[in-house]
Amino acid sequence: MSLYKIRVADLEALLDEDELDLKALRNFCFNGIPDCNGYRALCWKLLLGYLGPRKSTWPAKLTKQRELYKQLLTEMVISPGEQDGPECIDHPLSDGPESNWSTFFKDNEVLLQIDKDVRRLCPDISFFQQATDYPCELVRERERKLHVRVAPSTLSSANVERKGIGMTKINLITKRATESYEAMDNGQEAHWEVVERILFLYAKLNPGQGYVQGMNEIIGPIYYVFASDPDLQYRRHAEADCFFCFTALMGEIRDFFIKTLDESEGGIKGMMAKLSNLLHERDAEVWERLREQELYPQYYSFRWLTLLLSQEFPLPDVLRIWDSVFADHKRYDFLIKICCSMILLLREQILENDFANNVKLLQNFPTMDINVVLRRATNLD
Repeated sequence: MSLYKIRVADLEALLDEDELDLKALRNFCFNGIPDCNGYRALCWKLLLGYLGPRKSTWPAKLTKQRELYKQLLTEMVISPGEQDGPECIDHPLSDGPESNWSTFFKDNEVLLQIDKDVRRLCPDISFFQQATDYPCELVRERERKLHVRVAPSTLSSANVERKGIGMTKINLITKRATESYEAMDNGQEAHWEVVERILFLYAKLNPGQGYVQGMNEIIGPIYYVFASDPDLQYRRHAEADCFFCFTALMGEIRDFFIKTLDESEGGIKGMMAKLSNLLHERDAEVWERLREQELYPQYYSFRWLTLLLSQEFPLPDVLRIWDSVFADHKRYDFLIKICCSMILLLREQILENDFANNVKLLQNFPTMDINVVLRRATNLD
């Protein structure tokens, strides 16, 4: 029997218990989740706390959360002019603080940035341009699709800057497609349209943080895994399940995206300082070379850490990285170790290169076997 088949059998045994041993599951998933039978989607739901260890609770929990998501969409996403009841009577030109329409137009500024970002999500694969098999019943008509609200004829532009908290644009030197994805006809939805709706709802429910450019890169792999689940019942509800798992993950990494928390230990500057300290401990010569060149962590690791390496590797490698990160009980400490291992594996080039070439090298990490990177990170313990 091959090693892969042995691992599949071991995972099946873990998942066959009425009450799962989460510690054993974490230890297993740390070394990679078999890419078959929807195991990764299920394990991520468990690792992110969406599902509990007792399997008998899953049906009720999933039904409750999926109904809640449908309710939130109805209340938060449907345009105010479409809501029923005399209490919803409101004039589109009203700018009062209680006006639904005033909120609607302010929301469009957030939605414009989301729309731009999701139309270029994971450009190396065609998945997000394709139609979902399960379009949202609430928004089948074109007029209810979010992208219609920010079409060029509706909304011209919006300036998005980083000012403490709220909607943010992070200067990440992101790798993007040159062309935006197109929307689908009535009755169909592309996967990027589904992601747009999830992000917009998240921003509405978290006004203190709002939408931050880069969140699209965090949600993309989660949605891809859930919407590719071979179990059609799970796939049918990928949107709702993705929303709650993304919300749980953002609850852990929200400090990365809020400027006022940058200096905190869990903030992005604190994370970069930990990376720098670990590099100094493991290879003082490389650390000194980067310091001499004034090539500080913010030039390269800001994007690595903030986006959980989602833009540094092909999607299959990102999924493998996230298996380990989600499974590790000190998951963001392990993320720092992965980043440190990436630098250490480029040791010879870094010591030889000048500043410009080292910037280019670290901002465009070369193709490498992800298992080599992860093994090096594990050995940093």
